[in-house]
Amino acid sequence: MRVDVRALGACNRLAERGAKQAAGALSDLTGTDLAVEVTGASVASGEDLAESFAGRESIGVSVGLRGGLDGEAVLAFDAANVDALLSLLPGGASMERSAVTEVGNIALGGFLDGWANYLGKAIDMSPPRYFEADGAAVLPDGALAGDGVFLFESRLDATTTDLDFSIYMLPDSGPFRDLIVGKTARAATAGGEADGGTQSTAVPYESLSTFSSLAKRGSANAADNIAMMTGLETSVDVSRLRFVPLADVPAEVGTEPHAGTVFELRGEPSGYLAILFEESSAAAVADAMLPMEPDEPLGDMAENALCELGNVMTSGFIDGWANVLGTSITHSPPEFVHDIGASTISPLVAKLSERQDYGFVIDTAIQTEGIQARCDVYALPDERELARALDRLSGS
Repeated sequence: MRVDVRALGACNRLAERGAKQAAGALSDLTGTDLAVEVTGASVASGEDLAESFAGRESIGVSVGLRGGLDGEAVLAFDAANVDALLSLLPGGASMERSAVTEVGNIALGGFLDGWANYLGKAIDMSPPRYFEADGAAVLPDGALAGDGVFLFESRLDATTTDLDFSIYMLPDSGPFRDLIVGKTARAATAGGEADGGTQSTAVPYESLSTFSSLAKRGSANAADNIAMMTGLETSVDVSRLRFVPLADVPAEVGTEPHAGTVFELRGEPSGYLAILFEESSAAAVADAMLPMEPDEPLGDMAENALCELGNVMTSGFIDGWANVLGTSITHSPPEFVHDIGASTISPLVAKLSERQDYGFVIDTAIQTEGIQARCDVYALPDERELARALDRLSGS
């Protein structure tokens, strides 16, 4: 099967539209404004997705889907926020389980309406099932089986209270397969060029899963390089391949100050890579690398140390890609950045957005023990060049 990334983008827009409908329904029900923060599709092994949910405690509702789309959908929120939710519902405090179940039923119904309208087919929901779950248990039994799993995830944030929701949808193969194998993919499969001779963006499904594994391996290499240079035990907390609107990426990085390095990748695939530390983490890591205490936390000495670290991390990250994909990938000298997180990533997104609206984002959280330093890695490859490299990887 070949996945058309443009068709996947259309599905992502459906998920975003559905999330907005769910936000509207929840706003009417709770009397508080909710906004869709981000919607994206993760492509990873079940094991890797399970790891990304580690440490979460959730309460919510799940439903089975049948008809126009098969699979499971879940509405979940942080267990610590249950009191905030119940305080907004009539009789909520005395009817916790039934109140949450009703909220989930209404929100998921709104989320799925957009999909049903697009498909022109009704999507039947099973009765909502209330749950309290730790980690990946928030997802349905068996949902993470297999090497390549699609997970649509939308995050909804309340603007006036501490009340954040997530909506997850895990479609089964079958009807969903028909959605993501679009016109471009069929043309490529037939041996022709799509869209009047433009570069195809269809990639073999199995290659997406392989590239997700490469992302994890590159993250592990980068973590090893941090440990080598700082002498601090370092681990990878999260590493997965997500398909998101590029315009949403800066909001994900957030408005907190960050420091780190950005690189332009050259070769196949080209693109950009940013290694960003929260400001305090950047200062702590730089201090661990320097033989003497710097004159100022993020002055010239710290900047040089972080650039050196970024160089070896980036090499460790992309060397594995090049070896497996059979391509040559180099990177520019490091550009030091120290600014609000969204401001550091926006120029990269703007450049890539000249060629595409969506992108495969490889996001990784690297945790350094002892100094509580956290590093986020955002890799933004060119989708057409990535498709070409993955197509060769499959041997087709």
